Amino acid sequence: MDFQLSEDQQALQAGLRAFVEGNYSFERFPELEKAPLRRETWAELAEMGIFSLRQGEAEGGLELGMVEAVVAFQELGRRLVPGPLVWSHLAAGLVEGAALGETLVGGLDASRGSSDPILVEYGDQLDALLVLRRDGVYQVDAAGLGMELVATPLDPLTPIAHAPALPRGDKLADAETAQRLRDEGAALTAGLLLGIAELTLDYANEYAKTREQFDRPIGSFQAIKHMLADMYVKAQQARHLAYAAAVTLDDPDTGDAIRTVSSAKVVAGESAMHNARKCIQIYGGMGYTWELPPHYYLKRSFVLENAFGTIAQHAERVADRLAA
Repeated sequence: MDFQLSEDQQALQAGLRAFVEGNYSFERFPELEKAPLRRETWAELAEMGIFSLRQGEAEGGLELGMVEAVVAFQELGRRLVPGPLVWSHLAAGLVEGAALGETLVGGLDASRGSSDPILVEYGDQLDALLVLRRDGVYQVDAAGLGMELVATPLDPLTPIAHAPALPRGDKLADAETAQRLRDEGAALTAGLLLGIAELTLDYANEYAKTREQFDRPIGSFQAIKHMLADMYVKAQQARHLAYAAAVTLDDPDTGDAIRTVSSAKVVAGESAMHNARKCIQIYGGMGYTWELPPHYYLKRSFVLENAFGTIAQHAERVADRLAA
C-alpha cells in the first residue's frame, strides 16, 4: 500500500486544518467549555463536506472515499473539535438533514447489550439518535428521551446526558448495514485518535525546545529525546494503520478489512493515550493545569477509546480473525 497522500488529499487536509485551527484554537477552549457544540460552526463543518464527504454528487456530496474521510477526521482530532462528528457522518444518507448539518445526529452502539446507565454524548442537543443493534440500525427521537446532563463529564468538551430508558425506535437498515457502520465508525474514530497522537507529539516537541533547565533546553536531555522518539514511532504506527483501515474499507481486495480496522482502533487508541501521557510528563506539573492543553487530549483519548469498541474488544476481534 502507498500511504502517501495525493495532491487532492493534501489540499483537503490543508483546507480543513486551516479551518479548525482558526475556529478551535486552544485559546478558545475556555469559551468552548461553556458551549462546546454550536449550530453555526456545525453548519460550517457541513458546508465543508465533513458529513456528506462520501455521499454521491447526485445527493449533494463529494463522492470521496474512506481514505479522504479518515484524513478529514485526523484534522478534526488534532484540534479536539467537539460534536457527534462520527455519528453525523455515518447518518448521512440514513437520516434526513444529517449530511447538510441541519439534523444533529448522535448515536449508541447497543449491539452488545448492557445494564450500564444509558449515557449519550451531547444528548441534550441532539435532534435524532442512531442506535446500532444486532438486527439493524434504528432511529430514536432524542428529544423524547427526557435526558439530563451529567454534572461533570470526563472531557469538558464532550457533555454527557443520561437517558432513563431507550425505546426501540424506527428501523432504518438491516444487520449488515449496522455492522458496516460499526466498522466505519471505528475507522473514523481511529482517524480522530491519530490526530491526537500527532498533535500531542507536536506540543511536546515544541515545549522541549523552549523550556529550559540548567541553562539548556530540556529537549537536549537524553531522557526527553527518548520519550519524543517513542512518541514519533507511536504516531507513525497509528497513521499507517488508520490509513490502511480506510484503504481496505474502500477496496476489500487489498486485505482483511475487519482485522485491519480493529488493528487500527487498537493501535491508534494506544498511541493517542501514550502520547498524551508523555506530553503531560514532558510539560511537567504544568501539563495538568487548565492553562495548558495536554490534559484535554488525554481526556478526549479516554472518551474515544470507548467509542465503537474498546481496545480490549478490538484486540479480541483481531485474535479471532487470526485464529480463524
